[in-house]
Amino acid sequence: MAVTEADVRKIAELARLSVDDSAVLTLTAELNGILEHMDVLQQVDTSSVVPTAGIGADGAPLRGDAVSPPPMNAPAQSLTAETRDGFILVPRLSTHEEL
Repeated sequence: MAVTEADVRKIAELARLSVDDSAVLTLTAELNGILEHMDVLQQVDTSSVVPTAGIGADGAPLRGDAVSPPPMNAPAQSLTAETRDGFILVPRLSTHEEL
């Protein structure tokens, strides 16, 4: 299955990409090269290859859920210059009055 220039233009249109004519030629050649490589890979005999080790019918092992506070040597309020009601206050970057 080969990709045509019309295919590349249609895909670019669907993806809302602006692709110039020189790029269409390049993309068509690159996509056809990828598809040719996939055709070669499809011909490889994998019937004697053992499925991926470590992933069985049970899936990958999961760790248990454990909730713990983040490791901090000091409370968050001591890491900032100003707090109010448990929140960290930061200076404004801009105000409406400065506009």
